[in-house]
Amino acid sequence: MAERDYVLGTHDDEIYRLGFQHRVWRPRALDAWARARIGDGCKVIDFGAGPGFATMDLAEMVGPTGQVHALERSRRFIDTLEAQAKARGFTQVNAHEVDVVADPIPVSGADAAWARWIFAFLPRPKEALQKLVDALKPGGALVFHEYLDYETWKLAPPAPNFEKFVNEVSANWRGSGGEPDIAPPPSWLTEMGLKIESLKPYVDVVSKDDNTWRWPIGFFDIHIDRLLELDRITPQMAKDMRDEFARVSALPGTLMVTPLVLEIIARK
Repeated sequence: MAERDYVLGTHDDEIYRLGFQHRVWRPRALDAWARARIGDGCKVIDFGAGPGFATMDLAEMVGPTGQVHALERSRRFIDTLEAQAKARGFTQVNAHEVDVVADPIPVSGADAAWARWIFAFLPRPKEALQKLVDALKPGGALVFHEYLDYETWKLAPPAPNFEKFVNEVSANWRGSGGEPDIAPPPSWLTEMGLKIESLKPYVDVVSKDDNTWRWPIGFFDIHIDRLLELDRITPQMAKDMRDEFARVSALPGTLMVTPLVLEIIARK
């Protein structure tokens, strides 16, 4: 199933990283879902659900009379998601092993759909977005969290090798057919007949004592090895990146600016 895995794989370390990432972003997701009026009895699509951390929270919000349809292409992630649902007794969770680009969406008439950091990896994001819009009922809500400017990710004081790392990640992302700064343009949504209800940017400035610091750094640790595998960086570059990060992050007062994320809430 390697061809259906994500860029960083589906191994245990990646599942842990995704779980930590969700814990950091969970308060903002819950707030967005509430403002989108996702609640008891709703039928919701989790578009690109991964191991299902957001799926479980959505299942709690819609309750036993609602439905959460988790769309995911990795069998290993679906196994993790289904195990979580079974452990919690969530019969309202339905997992679908589908490729959201190549396959039809097996859901219609949904009250809402949620997507976080999925369109950035898709080779034909606008086509996938149209399929998702078509799966909503009139009045249904779309809620997105996607990167708007990935290269805001920086350290202060400046760290040139860290910035090279971010640039290489962006270049590799685009080279594989994705777009890190994808946040679905409002023009796409209005073309598809949706009304924008909310646009909200999120960027944090944190110290290493802040729990949020660990969110992007987990990606940094894993992705340096991935860039080495792809021959996008040399072993010396990888060492320079890691050494510089260790040195700069140990300095008193060092801050990190996180990648800029745009939240979009739109309604059909």
